[in-house]
Amino acid sequence: MKAYIAREYGADARLELAEIETTKPREGEILIAVKATSINPIDNKLLRHDLGFNPDLPAVLHGDVAGVVSAVGPGVQGFEIGDEVYACAGGFKGTPGALAEFMPADARLVAHKPKSLSFAEAAALPLVVITAWESLIDSAKIQPGEHVLVHGGTGGVGHVGVQLAKAKGTRVAATVSSDDKAEIARSLGADDIINYREESVEQYVQRLTDGRGFDAVYDTVSGPIFDQSLKATRKWGRIVTVFTGTDSTTQDLINAFINAATVHTQNMSIPLLTGEGREHHGEILREAAELADAGKLKPLIDPTRFTFAQANEAHALFESKKHVGKIVLEAGEWG
Repeated sequence: MKAYIAREYGADARLELAEIETTKPREGEILIAVKATSINPIDNKLLRHDLGFNPDLPAVLHGDVAGVVSAVGPGVQGFEIGDEVYACAGGFKGTPGALAEFMPADARLVAHKPKSLSFAEAAALPLVVITAWESLIDSAKIQPGEHVLVHGGTGGVGHVGVQLAKAKGTRVAATVSSDDKAEIARSLGADDIINYREESVEQYVQRLTDGRGFDAVYDTVSGPIFDQSLKATRKWGRIVTVFTGTDSTTQDLINAFINAATVHTQNMSIPLLTGEGREHHGEILREAAELADAGKLKPLIDPTRFTFAQANEAHALFESKKHVGKIVLEAGEWG
């Protein structure tokens, strides 16, 4: 089969077209004819750095996939050839990724694609939906009527966090950096908008909560935002953070101690790397598909579209930080 592969990792790594062996589905796996994928921060980091859990070279990267079941391995139930599916099912050590004609996937990680979404739209969702779900619903355990703050309300994970929190019946506040992004956050369901360039933590906590603080804060940015998240949380509140840099691990937790706040960290890649808890990822995606088909969840996709043949250009756009929402790549014609 054809695939776009990395032959090295690092700043100069490129994705190039190659012929590789087509993998047959093993026990418990399905084979997906890939229609689309998307770029997540981890996909770019794996291309640019050897993180210790990169796929062996030459490597097929990208975890998110949307496509059609083309083969079903022994022991698989619930999927048939021709089913339209989506998942975050590979792109890490031991699991080939989606930048190929076909992708083998552990069926526990896979769900039927939302009927209301295209393959490109569905491919934008898996990793960010799983991340936001595990953060807000599993860890923070948000409840109807609570006031929830989502940092980075138009980011890859943040825009889904806003929608999940709204679907759960909470009042949602979102931080943004511009008026344009404020409008996007409102369209996604945010009740309160915070332009972090114009308001301090103290100011928006006072304005929106009378100084009490938010019931739950979702830090999708990390770094210095983590300290702001601690300051924005009420007494006995909850913070969920996605650590993205070494500076995050040195943060002073005094504000969490003062408020008796609970701090959660979240890492959705553990089931992919260890095999433990994979069933839950499939469950999340099944529930997310129902939300999408009910009009309560939609992907925010950057208007610049790419084919797999333009994978390097897509990563360049990601690295420029000039995109809004997810960058999606469609397989196109392989020739």
